[in-house]
Amino acid sequence: MDYVAGPVAMSHIEQAFLAAPVALLLTRHRVMVEFNDAFMAMFGYGREAMQDRSVRMLYPTISDYEAIGARAEAWLRSHADHEDQRFMQRRDGEIFMVHAHGRTLTPHDPFAQIAWVFVESAGARSRVDRLTQREREIANHIVNGRSCKEIGQLLGISHRTVEAHRAAVMRKVNARNTADLVSKVTLS
Repeated sequence: MDYVAGPVAMSHIEQAFLAAPVALLLTRHRVMVEFNDAFMAMFGYGREAMQDRSVRMLYPTISDYEAIGARAEAWLRSHADHEDQRFMQRRDGEIFMVHAHGRTLTPHDPFAQIAWVFVESAGARSRVDRLTQREREIANHIVNGRSCKEIGQLLGISHRTVEAHRAAVMRKVNARNTADLVSKVTLS
């Protein structure tokens, strides 16, 4: 889409895309090529800061970016759509939970072009808001299936410290076990 001001008017489709009440994104090989106003508002960036940039800038960690990308690509090799709940990060550093739904437009090469819809998970956000930054980071790794030992190695802290943070997270969200924790943190 070209956003040309002046005598060349946007089509109705371009206007609808820009004004849609949900966050919309079109990527090519995980680079943001088109997005709407709701998407910019969700993440807190202007068009210039996001245009033709990797979606990596929207993830709390490189490991999240890589793990979520690998899962999505594997799924899209045999399915047209991919949905998940994931932690993402706003420009101001706030980590929040979104429901992401993507459809590949190029099934032979799933990441060549994907249309995405992002909806913030309000219920999960309120639970995550009770956590400290470190607890959010630990919860994020737990949601992504990492053990306390793996998390400790990634963060450069002892697995006992990770276990203490994990216990605080479980207490704050009133989770009985890891499955319950994942459910309470990721589902709205």
